Amino acid sequence: MRGYGVPDDPEGTLPWSWAEERLVKSRNYWLATVDSQDAPHAMPLWGLWRRGEDQFWFSAAADSLKVRNLAANPNVVVAADSTVEVVSVEGVATRAQGDRLVAEDYAAKYETDPVARARLADFFLRGAIFRVTPIRAFGVIERPDEFAERATRWVW
Repeated sequence: MRGYGVPDDPEGTLPWSWAEERLVKSRNYWLATVDSQDAPHAMPLWGLWRRGEDQFWFSAAADSLKVRNLAANPNVVVAADSTVEVVSVEGVATRAQGDRLVAEDYAAKYETDPVARARLADFFLRGAIFRVTPIRAFGVIERPDEFAERATRWVW
């Protein structure tokens, strides 16, 4: 990011723990997919970043455009909901089997009521489930005094 004044020296860059904290706590995420004709598609969704596993999980309706796009091209971008403390993850989405533990963790993130949480876990398991494995991620703080000094890229 030299064109933005970001130094080559890694001193002052953001630690991965900074990015992971934002991915875990984000309520909403943006998912960008591309179809077989290279047409982009971005939609907000709920999901779950698994701390320590470096994986993002989500489910969607089996006939949704994002699922059809992923069948044609598994490359995705997942971004946490903040546009000030930005975390953007580029990766590959793989169709996954229903995992009750993931579904329960997902539901616990969004619901405090046990009955609603159980319904949400079942809803998650009924969808087309995907696991995103990152290739690289970017962290940017969109404040003038921190942008150039803190912009960071992580590579797996």
